Amino acid sequence: MSVVLACDLGGTSLRAALVDREGDVLAQRAIASVPVSVDARGGSEVDADDWWRAFVAVAGELAADAPERFRQVRAVAICGITRTQVLLGNDGRLLRPAMTWQDARAEAMLGELAGRLPGAHPETKQVSAFHPVARLAWLHRHEAHTLGGLTTVLDPKDYLNFRLTGEKASDRISMARLIAASEPWPSAPDLLTAIGVPRAILPRIVDPWERIGSILGEAPEPLNRLAGVPVLCGSNDTWSAVVGLGALRPGHAYNISGTTEVFGVLSAEPAEADGLVTLDWGGVHQLGGPGQNGAGTLAWLLSLLGPAGANAPPVGEAIAALLAGERHEQPLLFLPYLQGERVPHWDPDLRGAFAGLGRGHTAADMAWAVLEGVAFHNRLVLGRAEKALGRPVQEIRFGGGGASNPVWCQIKADVCERPIVTAASSEAGILGAAALAWTGLGAFASLADAQQRLVRIARRYEPDADRAAFYRPLFDLFERTGRALAPVSHELVALGRALMKSRAE
Repeated sequence: MSVVLACDLGGTSLRAALVDREGDVLAQRAIASVPVSVDARGGSEVDADDWWRAFVAVAGELAADAPERFRQVRAVAICGITRTQVLLGNDGRLLRPAMTWQDARAEAMLGELAGRLPGAHPETKQVSAFHPVARLAWLHRHEAHTLGGLTTVLDPKDYLNFRLTGEKASDRISMARLIAASEPWPSAPDLLTAIGVPRAILPRIVDPWERIGSILGEAPEPLNRLAGVPVLCGSNDTWSAVVGLGALRPGHAYNISGTTEVFGVLSAEPAEADGLVTLDWGGVHQLGGPGQNGAGTLAWLLSLLGPAGANAPPVGEAIAALLAGERHEQPLLFLPYLQGERVPHWDPDLRGAFAGLGRGHTAADMAWAVLEGVAFHNRLVLGRAEKALGRPVQEIRFGGGGASNPVWCQIKADVCERPIVTAASSEAGILGAAALAWTGLGAFASLADAQQRLVRIARRYEPDADRAAFYRPLFDLFERTGRALAPVSHELVALGRALMKSRAE
């Protein structure tokens, strides 16, 4: 029986599986991903070679668990975190640690950068502290020696593919922002030229299901046993998970909930909305994008309210116990911006808050408010996307760790007033990577065909009319509270930075 090796490199773990052409997982392993450093000045980095070591380790575990299946691997496909820059020199060596999706060091120079970028170029309005152009401009100022040796920028999964095959390639979905920044516009230069970076830093661009090379014979054990096996390009974890949820089709929305969340709407035609990212996903257009907060807000709450360390119960069990408590009559609002926020605010200096907190509120009220706060943020993105498209979505496909909580699924259905649908596979990213691998091998006529054949539905949550009516005025208050407290967040962050600077001096 033939299988493919599908891998999902996430922010907190690396998961890999051997998957047959029916979508069945025959062996699976996970390993804690490399810790990502985050400093007080907005920097966030990781050693990309640690990702490679983790990949080799998880492949070794699969080979040990299922040696016969491992020998039957016919292709490898990796999806992974994006908006993360891996910088290579001419000889393929890493020039510095990768700048991760959380890196916001360029925030302080955005004003100056705006004056250097051509205003007529459509990509200029997309540039925030999280944009690759802003990060490259930061490097230009603070690490000119690094930028001087730069030849290629890769995504994390591209770096793993490079270590497997020796080929530098990426896909047009993961590299969309950098590709757009490299394209000249009538009467306006490209953004890379404007900041003094050569356009040649882009790798070869292919489709996610295209073969970029074969596993090298000198690959470490046990990958050397797969020498000559084709490696498909793959794509970012969001796109792959959307495929694995069966949501890559017009009229659907997706919500992927891990430590952070991603939310988007799919349509047959492109549209634009303030603060949302517009991407062509191969004939299906995405309007939405990545958030900075998600199920990690629950972990944060539990760290404050419950026992820590070895005495801590599983997260799902701990949250269920909190939600079982009696709720106070007065609603409690939570702004979930513990790490700033990307879509739709693109503001690393936003901060979280409880609003309306009184002595009568309990841990149960806080737990409900956290779950509802993330759902309100989802509705904010959904509302902007639907308004831009001029029509509502049919349903929201919900995946990731958060989708395993039925209470949260129902909250999201009631808040967004759209059906929430979960898939049978708990690893949407892995299933999506497997779908593109089998498509690349010719087992399916198209990715749409693979998605239709491989994705199975687990459960559908319909909105409750009474709860939806309860949430409508709360959502209005959520929006107003967010606008009112944004200036307070900015001043608090500025005070903190001033204090750090004075202590450093």
